[in-house]
Amino acid sequence: MKRKRYSALAEINITNLVDVMMVLLIVFMLTAPFLQAGVRLNLPKAEAKVIEEQEGVTISIDSQGDIFIGKERVAWRDFAAELRKALDTEAPRVFLRADKETKYGAVMRVIARVKMMGIEDLGLIAEQEESG
Repeated sequence: MKRKRYSALAEINITNLVDVMMVLLIVFMLTAPFLQAGVRLNLPKAEAKVIEEQEGVTISIDSQGDIFIGKERVAWRDFAAELRKALDTEAPRVFLRADKETKYGAVMRVIARVKMMGIEDLGLIAEQEESG
């Protein structure tokens, strides 16, 4: 009489793995918008179309006139060198965010320096004005 060979059933239950992955996906979806900002600014409101999020360097100016490239604070004397260094790793596109309390001269000084560096693709970022 032949004996049947029994093998152990190897079954993997992936329900718990799927649950954890879904929770991580939701957490990343909720936190992604907060990662972009970096520097806390009170942006002015404007009636403008929303532009697509694109690659580029973000320059921020806070209400005291401090300048940030990405999330790093930069002194004015180092601004051009730091911007050129940032543009080496990113697309040659610059986005400017300025607090609505920032002096007009500080914003214009940054715009002028960016234009002097030969960068033509400069976008100004504002909050969408609520209609109604």
